[in-house]
Amino acid sequence: MSSFLHVILFLVCIIGSTVYSVDRGNFKTCEQSNFCKRCRSMNKNQKTAFELVPDSVLLTDKYFEALISNTNYDDVSLRMRLDGLKDSTLRLRINKDGNQMYNRFQPVHALVSEPITESMIMARNASTVELELSKIIKVYITIAPFKLDVYVNEELTIGVNHDNLMQFEHYRPKPESIADNEIGSWEEYFKEHQDSKPRGPSAVSMDFKLYSSTSLYGLPEHADSLALKGTTGNDPYRFYNLDVFEYELYNGMGLYGAVPFLMGHGKKNSVGVFWLNAAETWVDIAGVKGNTEHTSVVESIVNLVSGSSTEKDIPRAHFISECGIIDFFIMLGPKPLDVTRQYSSLTGTTPLPPLFSLAYHQCRWNYNDQKDVHDVETNFDVNDIPMDVMWLDIEYTDSKKYFTWDPVKFSEPLEMVNNLTSRGRKLVTIIDPHIKRDSNYFLHNDAINNDLYVKNKDGDVYEGWCWPGSSSYLDFMNPKVQDYYASRYSIDNFVGPTEDIFIWNDMNEPSVFNGPEVTMPKDCIHHGGYEHRDIHNIYGLLQVMSTYEGLLKRSNGKKRPFILTRSHFAGTQRFAAVWTGDNMADWSHLKISLPMCLSLAISGISFCGADVGGFFNNPDKELLIRWYQTGAFLPFFRSHAHIDTKRREPWLFDEQTTFLIRDAIRTRYTLLPLWYSLFKNHEVTGAPVIRPLFFEFPHEEQLNNIDNEFMVGDILLVCPVLDQNVQELTCYFPGHEEIWYDRDTYQTIKTNGLMKIQAPINKVPVYQRGGTIVPTKQRVRRSSVLMKDDPYTLIVAIDLKAIAKGSLYIDDEESFEYRDGHFIYVEYEYINNQLISKCLHCKDFSSKSWVEKVMIVGIPNVFTKASIQVNGGSLSELSVLYNTHNQVLTVRKPAVGIAQNWTITLL
Repeated sequence: MSSFLHVILFLVCIIGSTVYSVDRGNFKTCEQSNFCKRCRSMNKNQKTAFELVPDSVLLTDKYFEALISNTNYDDVSLRMRLDGLKDSTLRLRINKDGNQMYNRFQPVHALVSEPITESMIMARNASTVELELSKIIKVYITIAPFKLDVYVNEELTIGVNHDNLMQFEHYRPKPESIADNEIGSWEEYFKEHQDSKPRGPSAVSMDFKLYSSTSLYGLPEHADSLALKGTTGNDPYRFYNLDVFEYELYNGMGLYGAVPFLMGHGKKNSVGVFWLNAAETWVDIAGVKGNTEHTSVVESIVNLVSGSSTEKDIPRAHFISECGIIDFFIMLGPKPLDVTRQYSSLTGTTPLPPLFSLAYHQCRWNYNDQKDVHDVETNFDVNDIPMDVMWLDIEYTDSKKYFTWDPVKFSEPLEMVNNLTSRGRKLVTIIDPHIKRDSNYFLHNDAINNDLYVKNKDGDVYEGWCWPGSSSYLDFMNPKVQDYYASRYSIDNFVGPTEDIFIWNDMNEPSVFNGPEVTMPKDCIHHGGYEHRDIHNIYGLLQVMSTYEGLLKRSNGKKRPFILTRSHFAGTQRFAAVWTGDNMADWSHLKISLPMCLSLAISGISFCGADVGGFFNNPDKELLIRWYQTGAFLPFFRSHAHIDTKRREPWLFDEQTTFLIRDAIRTRYTLLPLWYSLFKNHEVTGAPVIRPLFFEFPHEEQLNNIDNEFMVGDILLVCPVLDQNVQELTCYFPGHEEIWYDRDTYQTIKTNGLMKIQAPINKVPVYQRGGTIVPTKQRVRRSSVLMKDDPYTLIVAIDLKAIAKGSLYIDDEESFEYRDGHFIYVEYEYINNQLISKCLHCKDFSSKSWVEKVMIVGIPNVFTKASIQVNGGSLSELSVLYNTHNQVLTVRKPAVGIAQNWTITLL
């Protein structure tokens, strides 16, 4: 069959009236990936080929360096460098010493800056080198065989190459005869596709043994449980960014993103490993308890109590990459939040998003025309449902040519945008990396004339197929392409829009419908002489970096960009939000959205969500309601649907369904002050905005496998309904001395462990942690910008000691002026029957907002009035109302400015 017919059949599967689930046969297994099969089959008991060269050892004031010999090749030596970094972090790099046939790629784009080194102390003997960092960390390097032992406070925490699985294949000419174990190393076939592999085998691998851990996490993006499963007898977890529609659940096949970050957690401490490599990578996991299906709360505890022989095993990970160098970081915690902070100091945090991006987004492939857009957003107002952002998929363009508009359906884009912004709303448009090969298309002509495209193995412009048909792909490795692409977002070049249009970068794995595994051939050539195999997993990151730069320049650096990307890598969080891709309208896909986003959050990417309602197929009313109720508590909150699905805007259902969807969305808007404050804290500290329960309660082993509940910050416990026909569910309430308050009724829960919760269709089980103060806005309007000056209600939930603390962050919600000190930061504390508000930063920014209500939850009925003192002035009396049913004392109308210092005293 011709390649053209293959393309036609593929397109029929994608856009025809019938949508087919993923064909696993289109994607490789480890057995079909030569380098994975080769490195995985290494006998861990074989004599290692790698030894430290004793005479080469050198310690400078910044790093330790030595040569490593490959005893199988006398003429090959490697140079190893070990850096001690600030904040209990190590970095080890191994590359070939001296000249190489080809440069090995290092994806430094993932790093926010060059890490800061700290000095180490060295001691050595005939067999070992000992390095000491910051007194509590010691690294023992065994000379032969080469391996590392890392101790923290005299306890072995992690071992490197303990299973002798290190590999570093050096570039070399193709031999006349190829050994059996290297068949496929210079040429490989998958289905009808040939990978020419002109540079031969170049794989690197390393094994890690996490001695202090009992469970492993991270390695997103995979549609799998939060706690990683052992891969013995199955494929390893795969990192190879791919366009996988209707992806299967609970396996390790590669999806849209690759974040090679691993976290190990045990009762005493947590550690992390960041494998900095952008090539196809597989990760074997061993030594963890088997977990072949989604783990519920009850199953997690049963497994813990029953125990098994595998619990005594030491968790292990074996990273295998097709090419590149060995470059990894070890983060030594000791707590989960410490590990994520240490990782975030390397790859960066999410800059504070514009507030509108944390509100509700409405999307569909596709809204038909400008009238359709206007009708939809108007109906949100008619039905009293807030909404901040309308989205346009690929059909808004002129024949799938990006940076253009359909001349009939979207003939007046500026008018459309102005209609949205007049109601406080924004527009997001999709811009994909494939470029239509059309001589009447300015971008294609620019790319041809200025040599901006990726080349094929023969040096000609690479041609593949995607939505426009015949397409070529911009080479974002080229600085000239980066500058050109950024310039396309200027208002002069992207004709029609304003600064209120934001961008969705999709299909950027890159997706190539007729390519091997629906992506670009590995032997394509990028700027710098690198093959696509070298840089594949950062192609999407490179695109969003250019997009981000373009949006920055569009506003002269004043306004914060908002970008959504499908393909992602470590460091993507500095530029874009992500979502879980082409999911299905199925309960199992609602359920998997939690561990997928939690895995990303602990791996640095907090700004995550899933298509509410499912992208493919049509959800019934119950599933849609429950998905809105869950999605309202994930950081990115967007409804999206396939072009062949029925319209599902919230008002198209019966009265109850519309009411409950409206209620879920309005709940999100009341909590926007909390979300905004948490994202600001994330930018500063790296703390995940959403997090697994074990992050906050690391000593409770029962929590290690729970992934159907999560925390919003350290404040809200969310236990959503994820199964059909559920009116009651079992939630786990963590903490031995914690008290939790139902956010709907304010009833108290003092249980530590399992508890049955009533969850009728109108109930979202969410609980505020005792000891916290949540700022809310109760006057929900059509969009977040219209709520900017509205008053606040403070929800004060006291703990068992009658104490509570909280904070509030406010700025202009859209610019970067907050980085110059233009913001308000307020801390609240309730203690000794007083609520104290201190504005710790109030300079250079003002707000018209004020406090209209304070609700103190969990307080006994002993107070009948209250007084307020503002800025040390005289006392004023306030009225109070006490609800004996739920023990809530409401202080009405303090009427004090949000940035003023004040104290409310209960009397």
